[in-house]
Amino acid sequence: MFKTFPLTLTFTAFTLALMGCAQQNVSSTASTSPALSLSSNQIAPQSAAFTKLIDEIWQYELSQYPSLAKSKGKKALELTRQFTDISLPALQARHLRFVSFREALAKIDENTLNKSERITLLMQMYRLDNTIAQFEFKEYRVPITSEFGFHSSLGSSVGGTRINNASDVLVYKRMLQELPEQFAHNIMYMKEGISLGHTQPQVVLKGYEDTISAYIIEGLSAANIEQHPFYKPIANAKEGVMSATDKATLASLVMQANDVYKDFYTFFTQEYVPNAKTDIAVNTWPMGMEFYNNRILHYTTTSLNAQEIHDIGLAEVARIRADMQSIVDSLIAKGEFSGDINEFIAFLRTDEQFYAKTPKDLIIYASYVAKKMDAKLPKLFYKLPRTPYGVAPVPDEIAPKYTTGRYISPRRDDQPGYYWVNTYALNKRPLYAIPALTLHEAVPGHHLQISLAAEMIELPEVRRSTYISAFGEGWGLYAEFLGLEVGMYEDPYDDFGRLSYEMWRAARLVVDTGMHVFGWSRERALDYMFENTALSEHNVRTEIDRYISWPGQALSYKIGEIKIKELRAKAESRLGDAFDLRAFHDAVLANGSIPLFILEEKIEAFIVSQEISQ
Repeated sequence: MFKTFPLTLTFTAFTLALMGCAQQNVSSTASTSPALSLSSNQIAPQSAAFTKLIDEIWQYELSQYPSLAKSKGKKALELTRQFTDISLPALQARHLRFVSFREALAKIDENTLNKSERITLLMQMYRLDNTIAQFEFKEYRVPITSEFGFHSSLGSSVGGTRINNASDVLVYKRMLQELPEQFAHNIMYMKEGISLGHTQPQVVLKGYEDTISAYIIEGLSAANIEQHPFYKPIANAKEGVMSATDKATLASLVMQANDVYKDFYTFFTQEYVPNAKTDIAVNTWPMGMEFYNNRILHYTTTSLNAQEIHDIGLAEVARIRADMQSIVDSLIAKGEFSGDINEFIAFLRTDEQFYAKTPKDLIIYASYVAKKMDAKLPKLFYKLPRTPYGVAPVPDEIAPKYTTGRYISPRRDDQPGYYWVNTYALNKRPLYAIPALTLHEAVPGHHLQISLAAEMIELPEVRRSTYISAFGEGWGLYAEFLGLEVGMYEDPYDDFGRLSYEMWRAARLVVDTGMHVFGWSRERALDYMFENTALSEHNVRTEIDRYISWPGQALSYKIGEIKIKELRAKAESRLGDAFDLRAFHDAVLANGSIPLFILEEKIEAFIVSQEISQ
């Protein structure tokens, strides 16, 4: 039913591969221990020590990452810092501590753990290995991508603060006071990157300065300070909680923050961009090829190499292209279109009927599609999350360089998730793409999967809070496919939009590996995307820049979706008429975000249990 590819990787091979790619000098017993089997339910005395170690690691993370601590309910006033300490001594100290945790985990005999604990062991190793690799590959030298950066993250965090009591006033003061240090460290690392050729390419940084100027007001003074985004929390503070002295102090800190962003703008435009590297491949970074191989492993959780992924992409593009041609042929047969597939794609990109007239119209349509899908969820699942979600536009300050849409998880348990829709450049946001986008980012995609995982309170926090891209993004793409089965694509244009989105993810396998490993130019990648997808020109350009500046992440979508479809086909074949789609979906999501080879073992267990019960 679905084409299959060799995506499996054993527990031991996976952990050893991660360690090797990260260039670690960590002693490990993994090389002599047997591959992980998930069939044992034995609970051994070591379980208590293992549970204690897992909690110790989590508590250390909470102590180091204030945003994580806040998201888990820690009161901001109780934290030593409001933002993570990113000084070099702090980075080095954290690295050494994470390596020591990794060494302790390597001494755990997985055969003494039960099934759930073994998954927890793997997930904790996965999380630690990524953190260790990020330090050893010096990712801190490149704190920006084509879409986002540390300055945007700080800006949204500061500007989104709510001041409802005296404690909030103090917290906001501390946040503003810590900003200069955050910028100073990041600029220092970016300068180090310039000296070593470890920068983002110039080509993806065009117009990026607008994401910085969004937090700058020229000639800022007491007369116009209310225009600054960082003054918004002060202006909206609950009445009576802020004295005149407090307001004056905070206003002064907002003025300082404005100057900090101005200094960063000057550095970025006059020093960073002119000296950024001119090629686009990550393999020209220091240890660049090793880094890309590490990202393949991290983002796909498979043993596939760049050539194998490239070839899978080519095969998938050819298959989807044939499906797209079938839709065009059907429209020609009905007399609704005349021309070839490239002319049809040009028609979709340019005809006004396919585009919203106002940002509100686009949000309304996305909300309608989301609500329509909500009503169909019981056909696909027995278990649904209790966490709600909203539909909102991508913030203006990042929208020009941002992707078409994204899911934003709740920061606290009293908040909803959000399905962000990009309303910038409306003539580049086709309505026929909204159904597939909505299913991917909201339900039954990211919101449903991530919320279910977060609500599994019986699992340790590392399981509930770790996101494995191959699983999560693979599920998101599979969710788009599910729209076919519940009638979400109402006409050939919507279905072509779905196929275009699938093609988008297949083409990623080709262009990401092409640009970073096989010498493709940006222009060649753009042409490939233009030829094979119905994405607008603006979307194609922002997406290609995303793949250039975020190596490897784009590989996760199609690889994960292929595996989920493969497992479904396997279950349907073995169970026949007894196959229960809702039970299968619940089984896929039952353990939260997990590596693909663990998912394969869990679905095999599900199939066996269903066979026994027949």
